[in-house]
Amino acid sequence: MSTLSDPPQGSFRLSMLLNDSRYRSMTLQAIAAILLALALFYLYSNLAANLRAAGLNISFGFLGSTAGYDINQTLIEYTSQSSNLKAAIVGILNTLLVAFLACVTATIFGVMAGVLRLSNNWLVRKLMAGYVEIFRNIPVLIWIIIIFTIMTAVMPSPRDFRGDDPASSMLFDMFAFTNRGVYTPGPYFSRGIGGADGSVLNWVLVIATLIASFFGARFMTNRATRIQEETGIRPNTLWTNLAIWLGPIIVLCLILGLSWEMPALKGFNFAGGIKVGGPLIALWFALSIYTGAFIAENVRAGIQAVSKGQTEAAAALGIRPNRIMSLVVLPQALRVIIPPLISQYLNITKNSSLAIAVGYADITATLGGITLNQTGRAIECVLLLMLFYLVISLTISAVMNVYNNSMKLKER
Repeated sequence: MSTLSDPPQGSFRLSMLLNDSRYRSMTLQAIAAILLALALFYLYSNLAANLRAAGLNISFGFLGSTAGYDINQTLIEYTSQSSNLKAAIVGILNTLLVAFLACVTATIFGVMAGVLRLSNNWLVRKLMAGYVEIFRNIPVLIWIIIIFTIMTAVMPSPRDFRGDDPASSMLFDMFAFTNRGVYTPGPYFSRGIGGADGSVLNWVLVIATLIASFFGARFMTNRATRIQEETGIRPNTLWTNLAIWLGPIIVLCLILGLSWEMPALKGFNFAGGIKVGGPLIALWFALSIYTGAFIAENVRAGIQAVSKGQTEAAAALGIRPNRIMSLVVLPQALRVIIPPLISQYLNITKNSSLAIAVGYADITATLGGITLNQTGRAIECVLLLMLFYLVISLTISAVMNVYNNSMKLKER
């Protein structure tokens, strides 16, 4: 009686690289990689030959030379005598600042507008639809210019706060809203660890304490979840989490001597406190309302992707409508919302390069603008700009993908 068995394996032949489906895909990928490497080598060789012919070379030594220009909005100490490298760092921090602020506020605007677009109230629904259609169909650069122009034309100038009967006054004697920006109280520490009064070390300790509080509160929440799964009763973690969040940071601020510096009119402008410049406000608000319109559509689509049976089941259990949205619908809709939300965060980061239109000193305005024009190092500056936006975009994608994977349905 004969038995069936696997056919004998023949020896490997070069023709199998294309004829055998087991090797064909790898062969084509290897050929594509080789062609890409050859193309990049050709482009680099051509660039190097042209630079040699023009008597030029690629060098980043210009980063150590004096910048020679001022920056009106800085997060770290900077003067015109600082190096081009420090000017680039200031631009990077300014870019990250406006991108972070715009991502937070755009998410708030987008979630609110997306939820209200599905409201049963006809007027609210139409107003939100008008917001989405108007703001997402007009270029963000136009919104930046409009907001900046309105702010400089409508807001009072610092001289309006002068005199015995000023035309304008500070809000609560703490906040000054002017056409140059908003001046707010600024925190500082009167004492420091190791005698370093007001040093960066104090802020590092504050940030480290907040991070530790976050993980402590998360541990207590996860512990309550485990107890609920085992016993069916969930412990109350509200006051515990509040103590974890507020207790350590309050004690640390008391130890470091947290104080507030109030803005005051001195000469022709305000001094002291924190200045949030007009260009930053215009860029921040324009990016927020523009991107929020796109996020609103993502939120609306995510909510509509959730089965109506989920809402009806929650209502049958007696859960109130607003709690149904926050506890039942939105958590499931996040699985649909997060992937396109990543793209919107990336768009905010890249659209922040439009800051040069209103004079906000981001990385494009400093390294890709003034530094490039002064040094003539166009290739080096553009390469560094490309590297920065590539790194920050990949970082945002990686962080959001980790969060997206945590929200996915997990089979048991």
